[in-house]
Amino acid sequence: MNISELYNINTGLKTTPKMPILFFGHGSPMNAIEENEFVSNWRKIAESLPKPNAILCISAHWLTRGTAITAMNFPRTIHDFGGFPQQLFDVQYPAKGTRALAEATSSLVSSESIHLDDQWGLDHGAWSVLRHLYPEADVPIVQLSLDAYKTPQEHYNFAKELAVLRRKGILIIGSGNIVHNLRRIDWQNMNKIDHAFDWAIEADEKIKGLISTKDHIALQNYNQLGAAVNLAIPTSDHYLPLLYTLALQENKDELEFFNDKAVGGALTMTSVKLS
Repeated sequence: MNISELYNINTGLKTTPKMPILFFGHGSPMNAIEENEFVSNWRKIAESLPKPNAILCISAHWLTRGTAITAMNFPRTIHDFGGFPQQLFDVQYPAKGTRALAEATSSLVSSESIHLDDQWGLDHGAWSVLRHLYPEADVPIVQLSLDAYKTPQEHYNFAKELAVLRRKGILIIGSGNIVHNLRRIDWQNMNKIDHAFDWAIEADEKIKGLISTKDHIALQNYNQLGAAVNLAIPTSDHYLPLLYTLALQENKDELEFFNDKAVGGALTMTSVKLS
């Protein structure tokens, strides 16, 4: 079977066992090159996964008008940050893309037309995590953008249209952070693990509680969850990838939290696996 056949959803060819779905708290771009307990746990998660046919990643760092998906054969490594050491800018993640998966994903969605993009690539929300999961860059990847003009409810409903991909050997990953307020970061203690302000702890615990009880309505209406959550999520970009993961949750999925710690007072690395 060639790759085009594999991703031709309408042919009815080969269903695979259900793939897990993941949300990674990706934190600082430095996690791409540092050795710490977070990246160690990323590797452990990868070891627990079946080898995917391809990866669909929703990163906090690609905001667009409308929805786009990378469709190039060789997505570039985007260094979308500043003020970091040259070693980080030297990192390349040479995973292949797959236009066939981009086209198949677009064909699944009836609510809108997805733009097939040949310009973007893989931003650090994707490659800083994936280079630890698959260091050989041997799994094809496409990245899906976040429409900056959609409501959280619209993102959640949009994500549901992608459900069939879990049974086509596609690993779907959301990459962001539950608590992500860079204006409140304690930069002097950025490398101090498990350092969190009281409001960050409150917000993280509240969100985890709602994930555990599958209260997806409340999670879509996160801005109604109180002052601590509003401090934790001042903008939606790093939170929305979590909704993509949760929208694909099935009743029998087992829930696992990992990297459930904070850094810099105002950022949590809390991550979710559903399998």
